[in-house]
Amino acid sequence: MERNLGKCHDRNGRISELTKLLGVMLLLFLGVVSANAQVVTLQNLARFEDAIYDLNLKTPLLYASAGNLGDPNAMLAPAVADLDQGVSLVLEFDDMLSSYRQFRVKFVHCDANWQKSVLNDIEFTLEFNDYPLNDYLNSGAVKVPYYHYSFQLPKLKLPGNYLAVVYTDRRPNVVVLTKRFCYYQNRIRINGTGRMAVDNALYRTHQQIDFDIDFRNYDVVAPAEDFRVVVRQNRRWDKTTNNIRPSNLRMFESRVEYRLFDNSTAIPAGNEFRYFDGRSTFTAGNFVQAVQRFDDHNALFVMPDRPRNRGAYLQSDDFNGGFIIDNRESGIGATEADYLTVVFTLKIPELDQKEVYVNGSFNDWRRDETNRMAYNAELEAYQASMIIKQGVINYNYSVRDPSTGQFSEEALEGNYSETENDYEIFVYHRPPAARAELLVGYRLIEVNRRR
Repeated sequence: MERNLGKCHDRNGRISELTKLLGVMLLLFLGVVSANAQVVTLQNLARFEDAIYDLNLKTPLLYASAGNLGDPNAMLAPAVADLDQGVSLVLEFDDMLSSYRQFRVKFVHCDANWQKSVLNDIEFTLEFNDYPLNDYLNSGAVKVPYYHYSFQLPKLKLPGNYLAVVYTDRRPNVVVLTKRFCYYQNRIRINGTGRMAVDNALYRTHQQIDFDIDFRNYDVVAPAEDFRVVVRQNRRWDKTTNNIRPSNLRMFESRVEYRLFDNSTAIPAGNEFRYFDGRSTFTAGNFVQAVQRFDDHNALFVMPDRPRNRGAYLQSDDFNGGFIIDNRESGIGATEADYLTVVFTLKIPELDQKEVYVNGSFNDWRRDETNRMAYNAELEAYQASMIIKQGVINYNYSVRDPSTGQFSEEALEGNYSETENDYEIFVYHRPPAARAELLVGYRLIEVNRRR
């Protein structure tokens, strides 16, 4: 289905025939995926990360909302909130099944390495750890129907890492969806800046984060050893820097410095993300080659892409890999944005013994058969088709070497230190006599911010 797309950019009618076939096949796929979904129970849950186990669920979102529900830009906020402020975390997703299902959610406390902690539910929840998702709406004015669910997460007792685990009333032991989020309390102060890497060999390709932790008025026995620091790039848990050792301890000033010259905080800068504007099915938005409308579905063809790993850096605005859900005609993305058959095309010669993937926050940065591209020798390009909800979507391409299992975005996108990136600094600490690590500090640093 996703491996032979034919001449999808032939203007002589073939694009219509192709999209019609793709739409039928993908809609049929939606009706049967539950039979092939992986069954994961609460007892054997091994991956404490963002994951979809019931493939009828689409477009999961978890973000911090400061009372701006309905604003598409709110979806770009990270799933991180201050326990001492009035910012709520919101969970949303769509169910493609034709019949209503009652979903519920519970929370799992995790340590800094995203493994389940030893805490019991009563130690981090303010009430019973089982919440019904009662806020749902039917989709309207769409060709691919769905139920849209939303849920405002409750406040919890302790700052730290958490996993939201979603399941159904009928099968309470079977996990259908998991999403990560964090609550923090700034018991310490983080000061930091971002810049080009100090190493001359990395100056043009990497960015370096320098910061210090001010722990005045906070009880810590061995500050150089007790703080665990994680730096995350562009809200991606697959792009983190861990095990960072301090460069200096100023005990009389109650400050730990992380201003390193060993490249341990030098991070590949990547490139600005590609994007397409799929908010309308009546006109082609930015970087959309064509939109095909049929009775039972719509199809969108993204402009063919080429590698960007060579040449000069080109400045462009992006969402740092994120996406927003929206419908240009109605302005109601939650229930009136349709699901489209989206076709990506990457014009490069076939890579020997390599696999190519298209990915982004829109698919939780997964790299599997759903977003693996197939080479079309007739077009001399890699292609993939995916079901994506209408909106403005950031994405990029990566290459996998099957012999090592390693992925590389640099191979097709390049690394440029001029790239605009967001970095989050998470500081964890386990106080004396405490049973788990707490998130005692959080700071967002914007590098090369232009807006």
